[in-house]
Amino acid sequence: MTGAAVTLISPDGRQAGRAVAHADGSYRVRAPGAGSYVLIASADGHQPQASTIAVTGTAVSYDILLGGMSGLVGVVRSAGSGAPVADAVVIATDVRGDVLATGRTDVRGGFSITELVPGTLTLAVNSAGHRPYATPVEIGATGVTSVEVALRPGVHMRGTVRGAGTPLSGARVTLLDAAGNTVATTTTGPDGAYAFADLDGGAYTVIATGYPPKATGLTVPDGGIDGHDIDLAHGD
Repeated sequence: MTGAAVTLISPDGRQAGRAVAHADGSYRVRAPGAGSYVLIASADGHQPQASTIAVTGTAVSYDILLGGMSGLVGVVRSAGSGAPVADAVVIATDVRGDVLATGRTDVRGGFSITELVPGTLTLAVNSAGHRPYATPVEIGATGVTSVEVALRPGVHMRGTVRGAGTPLSGARVTLLDAAGNTVATTTTGPDGAYAFADLDGGAYTVIATGYPPKATGLTVPDGGIDGHDIDLAHGD
């Protein structure tokens, strides 16, 4: 393979020799002496290879096979309408959580990530107005893996907290899911308004504190809720 870099590493981790493959793929690296070495070969668009070789007093012949890198392509659509989602952020991470590549979808919702090492990775997609999405993807040894992502629209809930009929600034509003887990917490503004965004549809409990706490149950539909107002009052 023309242009492939071949590096010889000594047992103490130092570079002992280096060469660039010729047009026919042949290479020649001179070792400083007999012993055990690590031979590393790399080339653009291919997966690097490392091998341990034993060098004696005579020339050693060692062939290297570089496998091609794999790719990932896909399209991101809205789960509700099926419309393409443009400018969505696409992130690929390895099993340790390290970021391998990032990108954005085009106007057709398409994206492409190249030079991936075969194996399992996590694909995460995020777009304004939609719920974040993550899924494991198995990248094949060769070729391009294709995926389709359906993002669910994020619903919202807005309202106003009042105390004795007057908008209450600085009231703490907590949103709990059906299992009682805290989903989000916010504080009302000067006009007493609060808002939660990027929610899944379903049953929630809203707790507002500022005066004696008040809890109300509600179900958030796919279209979201506007105007879930809360009136707080002093107890008797």
